[in-house]
Amino acid sequence: MYVAKVPNRGSPPAVLLRESYREAGKVKNRTLANLSSWPEAKVDALARVLKGQLSPAAAVEGTFEIARSLPHGHVAAVLGTLRDLGLEELIDPEPSRQRDLVTAMAVAQVTAPDSKLAIARGLREETAASSLGEALGAGGCDEDDLYAAMDWLAARQDRIEDALAARHLAGGTLVLYDVSSAAFEGRTCPLGAIGHPKDGVRGRLQIVYGLLTSRDGVPVAIEVFKGNTGDPKTVASQVSKVKDRFALTRVVLVGDRGMLTAARLREDIRPADLDWITALRAPQVKALVRDGALQLSLFDEQDLAEITSPDFPASGWWPARTRCWKPSGPASARASSGPPKPTWPRSPQLSSGTAGRCAARARSRCAPTGCCAAARSPST
Repeated sequence: MYVAKVPNRGSPPAVLLRESYREAGKVKNRTLANLSSWPEAKVDALARVLKGQLSPAAAVEGTFEIARSLPHGHVAAVLGTLRDLGLEELIDPEPSRQRDLVTAMAVAQVTAPDSKLAIARGLREETAASSLGEALGAGGCDEDDLYAAMDWLAARQDRIEDALAARHLAGGTLVLYDVSSAAFEGRTCPLGAIGHPKDGVRGRLQIVYGLLTSRDGVPVAIEVFKGNTGDPKTVASQVSKVKDRFALTRVVLVGDRGMLTAARLREDIRPADLDWITALRAPQVKALVRDGALQLSLFDEQDLAEITSPDFPASGWWPARTRCWKPSGPASARASSGPPKPTWPRSPQLSSGTAGRCAARARSRCAPTGCCAAARSPST
């Protein structure tokens, strides 16, 4: 068989698949198929095969050898986003190997979080796990180089935090602050101590760190404390940082009830003329209910209310959003599926109507889950 192209005057030639055969000692041809509708590349490939030649794709096969292929897409996405955010210039306006190593560690913690030893192994040319080392020229580093880059970065922490504060914080802003802990291996860290583990790892040395963010959750500043430092003891340094270093004129500091305690509000927050928002403890909420300042009937029509109390002067107190379980279906199903009844104390000082509404609210298993407190400094 072979492919024949027959001229067709002013029209395109006819492309025919033909076969040769002998009849009575004479060579004759017969047409097996009309291939005129086939693409030119397909016709050429068939003609090569019929002639015993390799197809173009088969001819190229084996010409090139793939020696190595490194994943690049995720590196390009994270590194590109980092550069769009201007993080490299924030670390240091001048390009340097130290800046490239810090950038490589930041990207690696997003694409494949691991130890410094594993990150260094993934950057080296011989053991690279992605194109990150090649993209940043960090292919020849080891873990000691990464630790040296972290020391280099620590010396620039204040400048970086000041730049972040100028970018994301302004006078009259909301500042969020919280504390966590991290356990680690080793015995030589001067900040390592046995303390209350927030990460659930008990019996190991840990450090405590406090993170300050903007209202949108953008990290602005971080500080590391000794592992046995209580949350309230970290507040004073954050107040100084916000007022003195960042020079913010008006700030609302938001913290949980274990951090912004009465002592911290009295000794650190109010002297600095900061506004604040925190949560009340359960005994304080129950006292408000007992004294009649917080009436559960407020939540008959809505799940958010604002109240004041003489026990907390110059402050506004807002009960948090109420989580309600409304009975539905058979009584047996309600009894088995509903949450436990709240145990709000009843006081003789409450009127019979108020006490009745409290009891009705308890029977419907609907009560405020907590209260948050907010205060504005006298100067504002």
